[in-house]
Amino acid sequence: MIDFPFDLLLNLIIPLALGIVDFAIIIYNIAAVVVIIFYERRNPTAALAWVLVLLFIPLLGFLLYLFFGRALYKEQIFGRKTVRDEALITLVREQLDHIGTVQVPPGYEKTEPFLGVMRMLLALDQAFITLDNKVQIFIRGTDKFEAFFAAIEGARSFIHIEYYIIRNDDLGRRVVAALAKKAGEGVSVRLLVDGVGGNKLPKDFFAALTSSGGHVAVFFPGVIPGVSVSLRMNYRDHRKIMVVDGTVGFIGGFNIGDEYLGLDPRFGFWRDTHLRIEGSAVHGLEIRFLMDWNWATNEEIGVESHYLPPVQGTGKAAIQIVSSGPDSRNQSIRDGYMGLVASARESVYIQTPYFIPDEAVFQAIRLVALAGVDVRIIIPEKADHPFVYWANRSYLGDLLEAGVRGYEYLGGFIHAKAIVVDGVAGAVGTANWDIRSFRLNFETTAFFYDEDMGDEMSGIFLKDLSYCREITRDEYERRARSIKFREAISRLFSSLL
Repeated sequence: MIDFPFDLLLNLIIPLALGIVDFAIIIYNIAAVVVIIFYERRNPTAALAWVLVLLFIPLLGFLLYLFFGRALYKEQIFGRKTVRDEALITLVREQLDHIGTVQVPPGYEKTEPFLGVMRMLLALDQAFITLDNKVQIFIRGTDKFEAFFAAIEGARSFIHIEYYIIRNDDLGRRVVAALAKKAGEGVSVRLLVDGVGGNKLPKDFFAALTSSGGHVAVFFPGVIPGVSVSLRMNYRDHRKIMVVDGTVGFIGGFNIGDEYLGLDPRFGFWRDTHLRIEGSAVHGLEIRFLMDWNWATNEEIGVESHYLPPVQGTGKAAIQIVSSGPDSRNQSIRDGYMGLVASARESVYIQTPYFIPDEAVFQAIRLVALAGVDVRIIIPEKADHPFVYWANRSYLGDLLEAGVRGYEYLGGFIHAKAIVVDGVAGAVGTANWDIRSFRLNFETTAFFYDEDMGDEMSGIFLKDLSYCREITRDEYERRARSIKFREAISRLFSSLL
C-alpha cells in the first residue's frame, strides 16, 4: 500500500495559501490607498499617514485600517442620521429666529468680546443661547456622582442617559439599580450606551432595568449579531449626558465606572470636570439625546412639551450646547475652541488628556501666545496610551517657543476637557483637543459666557497648577535623542490616534 504524501501536499498548500493571503492583503492595501487619495477626501496629513502605514507595514497596516480607518462609507452610515436630526431640529428653529442677531443683554458686558463665537456656533450648529442657567462644577467623581444619584432619585417624569462607557463594577451596578428603581415607580427611563464603550458588559447587565420598564439601546453596535464590538473603532458616541425631567442636565468628562471615582490604582486620583445645569440649556442636551436615541432605535420621538417643559432658570450663566461628529457638516466644537482662543485678550487656560491638535488649532494657540496672551496648557503626566503621551509632549513642546507654558499633572490622571478664556468664557464637555474628537467621534460641549463661572473655572485651573510640574523650554530642548525619536514617531501617526 502506497502512503499518501500528506507532508508534501501540506508543503505545497500552506505556502500557496499564505501567498494568496499576502496577495489579497496587498490588493486590499492598494485599493485602500486609492480610496484614501481619490474618494475619502481626508485631511492631507491623515491621508499621508494612512498611505505610509498601508505601504510599509502591509499586514499590520491592513489590521489598523480595518479597525481605525475606512471613512469612505461614513455618509452611507450616518447620512440617514443627519437627515433625521435636521428634521427634528426644524421643530425648534422658531426658538432661534428671535436671536439670529445676538446682542449683549444688560449685565453681560464682559462677554462682548465673545459675541462672534456665539454667532458662529449659532450658525454652525443651531446652538441657541440661553441666559438663565445655574451651574455646579464638579472635579471629583465622588461629588459628581453624589449629585448624579440625587438627580435620579428626584426624577418624577423621565430620565435620559447617554454615556460612552458603563463598567460592570460597583458604580455601574449602582447606576443600573437606581434607574431600575425609578422605572419601577413609573418614571420613563431611556439609557443609550456606545457599542464599544459598553462592549464588556454581560448580556443580563441591564435586566433589572428592562424588566422594570426601562429602555436600553446600543449606539453603533457590532455588525455581527450578539457581538457588541464593531470593527470600526472610529465613530464612537463619546458623549456623557444625563437629562432629568427636562429641567436638570449633566455634561462633562466622567464616564460610569469605579476608576472615575479614583479607585483604579493604575491612575489613582481621577481629575475630571463635569457640569450640573439647571436652566434652559438643558433643552439643548435633551434635543441632542433625542436625536441620538432616534437614530440608534429607529424610533421617531419628537420634540414634545413633555420633554422640553417650560423652564424658568434661577441662574445667569449664558450657555450654548454644541455638538459635532461624523454626521455633522461642520466641526463645530473645534471651531468653537478656535473662536474662544482667537477672542482672548488676557489668558487662555486649557486642560485635556489628549493634546493632538490639527494645524489650524495649533496655529490659533501659537498666534495668541505670540501676541502676548498668557496661554497655559495642562496634560497628564501619566497617559493611558504611550503614543498619545509622546504626541502630547511633541505638540506642547513646539508651542513653548511661542511663549505657551506647558504643565504635566502629577496628582493622578487628568481627564478634564476644559478651557477658560479671560476668566469670562470657556467650554466644558466631552471633546478632547485632538483630531479624533474633532472629526471622528460624536461629542457634545457646553460653551459658557459668565464672569462668575469663568472666575471659578480659572481658580480651579490655577489650583491644579500646584499639582503640576512645568515643562520648561530649556528642559524640552535638552531632551534625550531617544525621547525625540519617540515623539517623532508618535507625531507622524498622531492623526491616526
